[in-house]
Amino acid sequence: MGPLDWRVDADDLDALWARQLMVPVEGIPRGSLRDNYTAKRGSGIHGALDIVAPRYTAVVASDDLIIGRLFSGPVGGIVIYAYAADQRFVYYYAHLQRYRRGLAVGDRVAKGSVIGYVGTTGNAPPDTPHLHFQVMKRAVGRAWWDGPAINPFSFFALDALRP
Repeated sequence: MGPLDWRVDADDLDALWARQLMVPVEGIPRGSLRDNYTAKRGSGIHGALDIVAPRYTAVVASDDLIIGRLFSGPVGGIVIYAYAADQRFVYYYAHLQRYRRGLAVGDRVAKGSVIGYVGTTGNAPPDTPHLHFQVMKRAVGRAWWDGPAINPFSFFALDALRP
């Protein structure tokens, strides 16, 4: 595959819209989200949305997902990398306080199902619990979780309402 495979094109955006993404934090309506995707971070842009919510608020699958990687590190803290069954998109959930009990790599998770809880792990400010949420086109020919980012702000069609 050539370099054009790394670009996000109109077909990708149409396909993402068709997925009807759910806001990934329970009880946070679409109308209250802030588009901080292009906010400055060092010499670049943020490249994700930060969704502020109380610690331990449920984080839900924004799409029907397969859990691809569970990881903990100094930047994102406790994170989940998941991908759509068609493997076109990757979803990154960071700064979690913890995973849902029993969550494992390979699990198939339905849209709206709890996968973790909002926290402040990694380099998140300890007094600002939030979910760092990123959508990427799945990478080809290298780490599948490291493809080009897509601003998810305009692609949320559903709210994750409290039961």
